[in-house]
Amino acid sequence: MKYLEPESLTAFKNYNVVQFRKDLIAGIIVGVVALPLSLAFAIAAGVSPEKGLITAIIFGFIVSVLGGTRTQIGGPTGAFVMIVAGVYTQFGLSGMIVASIMGGIIQIVLGLLKLGNIFKFIPYPIMIGLNTGIAISIFSSQIKDALGLSMGINELGEKIPMDLPLNLLDKWVVYFKNITTIEPVTLAVTVATIIVILAAPYIIKKFPPYLFAVLVITIISYALKHFAGVDGITTIGDRFSLEGSLKMEEFVFPNMETLEQLFPAAITIAAMGAIVSIISCSVADGLTGERHDSNMELVAEGIGNIVTPMFGGIPATGAIARTMTGISNGGRTPLVGIVHCIVVLLILLFLGSLAQHIPTACLAGMLIIVAYNMSNIPGLKALMKCPKSDVAVLLTTIGLTVIFNISVAVEVGLLMAVLLFIRRVSDNTQISVLRDEINVTSGIDATGHEEKLNLKHGVEVFELDGPFFFGMANKFDEEMRIMRDAPSVRILRMRKVPFIDSTGLHNLEIFIDNSKKENIRVILSGVRPNVLQTLQKAGMDERIGKDYIFDNINGAVDKANTLV
Repeated sequence: MKYLEPESLTAFKNYNVVQFRKDLIAGIIVGVVALPLSLAFAIAAGVSPEKGLITAIIFGFIVSVLGGTRTQIGGPTGAFVMIVAGVYTQFGLSGMIVASIMGGIIQIVLGLLKLGNIFKFIPYPIMIGLNTGIAISIFSSQIKDALGLSMGINELGEKIPMDLPLNLLDKWVVYFKNITTIEPVTLAVTVATIIVILAAPYIIKKFPPYLFAVLVITIISYALKHFAGVDGITTIGDRFSLEGSLKMEEFVFPNMETLEQLFPAAITIAAMGAIVSIISCSVADGLTGERHDSNMELVAEGIGNIVTPMFGGIPATGAIARTMTGISNGGRTPLVGIVHCIVVLLILLFLGSLAQHIPTACLAGMLIIVAYNMSNIPGLKALMKCPKSDVAVLLTTIGLTVIFNISVAVEVGLLMAVLLFIRRVSDNTQISVLRDEINVTSGIDATGHEEKLNLKHGVEVFELDGPFFFGMANKFDEEMRIMRDAPSVRILRMRKVPFIDSTGLHNLEIFIDNSKKENIRVILSGVRPNVLQTLQKAGMDERIGKDYIFDNINGAVDKANTLV
């Protein structure tokens, strides 16, 4: 696959009518599935519901046309709900637009620098922790609409609206304080929605469960509200004014101080978008047998996150559930995503007014199911049986996501994972000191047929096992400090050193200089080509002496014994 070549340029070679029919049907189904989810994610993020549809249309189209995979479906997802909610609450519409544009620029830069594949190496505990933390946050944000909570009744007999704090713990404090204001009818709508979603696969197998629930609950709620006079059913139209059109948003570009405050959110948008999208691409590859281009996908998503907010959309990424829906219904080309966008656009333009009759409690019930699915209970149970370090990363990531925000959780989680990885590598690196004789085993620096080589008195061999990075460098330095008798020659056997970093070079330099001061000759043995190249660039070969660097232990021992 060529670098930065959209899959849409090659996906239609040898295309036929049969596949076109499959892609068309899959696209229509995905568009129908995207409708309720896009509305729900937008409302959960604190913006008007049509912004979710606009996101599915514009972002989805850009990702399908410019993306690095044939089957990816882009649009609003649960991963971005709390990010958007936080930015929108604190900085308003302008701040959200700017944060999304900044995040898009970062994604484009990552793609152009060919850094897309690094997101495949995000530790599993962090991914599960983020998903679980986001799931808890989404669930918590829906309690108000799911139970119909309010601050009470005013003198006119009207419910006093409940303003929710951004912090999750504060939300629950408000919920418990006003738990007596539960609206039974609203709770019944929420429970009914959950039951219908869970029962839908058994009732009507090939119909999207979420859309089936929305249709059934909306029709029943409309009848109860308008014909039976039942109170307590709040709909989208009661809270939002839907606009069935696409137009450019007007926003005020923020000052430098606000840009600095938005930068962490932009980093989170870029990172979360990349992680979720590339996971989706990888899963799709496993089902279709294709190979995606992570870098092209990042560039496409970056463009999407720059353009979409300008038309009123929100930050988005690849949607795993919708991508899997397209594939499972026979979709194999970007046409699926394009058709899905057209379906959502037609709904926005011609049927958008009908969405105002959807009960908010119905969407809350949908998001509760989404939150449960995101939490990945089996994955959590499996991780709790893993080493304590992995459990610590998992719980820390969940806790920081819930208590603070996703940005903090990603930063601290990655830092913990890196530090724990370094400790594990350091614990597995070994430095052994050999005198009198050395066993010669098969390896990069072993030649001849001798099983043992005799070392003359005054010759020591230091066997280094592991990367000579700052972790081993400190061990090496400590080993040197506890040496009692100074030998005449020191051989560093480096056959098991895959690389050396700047700290390792610095410690090696100190080791050589101190050895010279004590009139001790240093010899290197079994230096791998890449390590030798690093030493040469740093000028270490000149400092040691080119005649004292050997590619095998036999030559190094012969040289050492001769010097003694």
